Amino acid sequence: MTFTVPDSFTTRPTLEGTFGMSASTHWIATATAQAVLERGGNAFDAATASAFVLHVVEPHLNGPGGDMTAVFTTADAPGTPVVLMGQGPAPAAATREHYLAEGLELVPGAGALAAAVPGAVDAWLLLLRDHGTWELGPILEFAIGYARDGHPMLARVGTTIASVAELFAEHWPTSAQQWMPGGRIPAEGELIRNPAYATVLERLVAAGGASGGGGALGGPTAVAARTRAERIDAARAEWSTGFVAREAVAFLAEPHRHSSGTDHAGVMTEADFAAFSASYEPAAVLDFRGYTIAKTGPWGQGPALLQTLAILDGFDDEHLDPSTALGAHTILEAQKLAIADRESYYGDADVDLDHLLSPEYAAQRRALITETASHEFRPGTVGAEAPFMPPLRTEYLPPALAEGGMAFAGVGEPTVMATGETRGDTCHVDVVDRWGNMISATPSGGWLQSSPTIPALGFCLGSRLQMTWLEEGAPSTLEPGKRPRTTLTPTLVLKDGHAVVALGSPGGDQQDQWQLLYLLRTIVGGYTPQQAVDAPALHTTSVPGSFWPRTWTPGGAVVEDRLGEDVITELERRGHVVTRAGDWALGRLSSVVREPSTGLLKASANPRGAQGYAAGR
Repeated sequence: MTFTVPDSFTTRPTLEGTFGMSASTHWIATATAQAVLERGGNAFDAATASAFVLHVVEPHLNGPGGDMTAVFTTADAPGTPVVLMGQGPAPAAATREHYLAEGLELVPGAGALAAAVPGAVDAWLLLLRDHGTWELGPILEFAIGYARDGHPMLARVGTTIASVAELFAEHWPTSAQQWMPGGRIPAEGELIRNPAYATVLERLVAAGGASGGGGALGGPTAVAARTRAERIDAARAEWSTGFVAREAVAFLAEPHRHSSGTDHAGVMTEADFAAFSASYEPAAVLDFRGYTIAKTGPWGQGPALLQTLAILDGFDDEHLDPSTALGAHTILEAQKLAIADRESYYGDADVDLDHLLSPEYAAQRRALITETASHEFRPGTVGAEAPFMPPLRTEYLPPALAEGGMAFAGVGEPTVMATGETRGDTCHVDVVDRWGNMISATPSGGWLQSSPTIPALGFCLGSRLQMTWLEEGAPSTLEPGKRPRTTLTPTLVLKDGHAVVALGSPGGDQQDQWQLLYLLRTIVGGYTPQQAVDAPALHTTSVPGSFWPRTWTPGGAVVEDRLGEDVITELERRGHVVTRAGDWALGRLSSVVREPSTGLLKASANPRGAQGYAAGR
């Protein structure tokens, strides 16, 4: 069957072309990717150049001190999805005993104790080395130019700075110097610069020696004693063992304010920087209605989307339409079950994913879905041990703040609030080129509000460790050398041995929930990519949040008003605790599509918040 597309949310046509398609969360980053494609670069060159530009133009959404994950296929192996792993681990001294001794009950949402080892930069350089064609200099010259010469300030950057202005002024003076020069928040459209980060990138290029290659005219050639791979590896070494590690470790060793309302020193060392290297992994996959969906392993939340699809696959199409009360209810209930398993079983550990994705287990979970909304936390049974049960808090205020400390604005990921309000988000990039290379990448972390700006570097470290627990017994309990269970979750869709869709979204715990709606509407319902992006979104909050303060709303469901009064009323009758977010408030999806038989390329971008852009020809 196909789902009916109501006239109220049928909007723009899908962008089409044959040369190369890119989609991103910022127009400058999209334009950068397209410029690289126009000059002969491939999808991996374009994605890497775009990613470094995103560090500069969307510092409230991602930064070089953060992390990234990607799923890609190459033109040479179009049916083999590969995960690019850029999620750094906990430092060697990041033990739960140390954090508890510091008086903490949760890993803070901001401050250096929340920082995992930065992984994004090394991951992008690894991708460029192995699958790109350009030299590092021409790739980074876009970001260097915007950082040194300036770029227009986004209104949302200003809003983010305003929300943490008191924190910057009173506790993080280096952040105030960078983002509030002269005590003033730059106005929308005002040129802002980050010369310190421009210098960082220039030093990475210089570390590789002669990198030549055409400059702004974009040639990939270079003549030097080192090979191209060796030059890029030299830049990677400069990042992990050179001045970046030295400056970050020395600066954050000084105590500073955390989201707990208390002051702590960081525990990261230069050895932690040096020990990390990005890597490749096989993708976790599930077949659904003739398509193969590829995600990260269970050290990320990606397999929860696969579990949700496995549960929903046992229903008829009528239950899978998100625009109906029956479909919305069924989808919300399936998501609760899959995400409960995420909380109880996922982590950088030995996770029995074969069992979690098996048809037999999906049938057991499917049987729990009734006509009314569950308000329970219901993980399944995997093996002989009882599932980890996380603290189920509906609200949380740290002791220091409860005693009258300053309300802390820089807490956790700046993602979707219960009301649908956003304070920013993560970033996402999708690129496909004329040869059939395709990548879906989600860079994040290292937001300007994550921890104090390191003045010599122009950026701060991330806060991904807040996704770990200080309770014992969880696969995601804080442990030195283990990766936090990240929410970054890009998606690749394959059919008949070819990658056909790269898809993703910012949005923390909502990323896969919104991507699920796209998959159901395009694969089952017959929507075009743009129709699927534009259609009304919804998600559950009836699971513990991944970000500080890690609370939940039993039975909670957040919906866009465009879902319709009849549908929303029926959801409430079924017992969902509904929050209306507004007409165009949820979802930050983008996608690129390739039709293998014709080579036709397509792209879609999100109109919400005027953040998403797609380009190509």
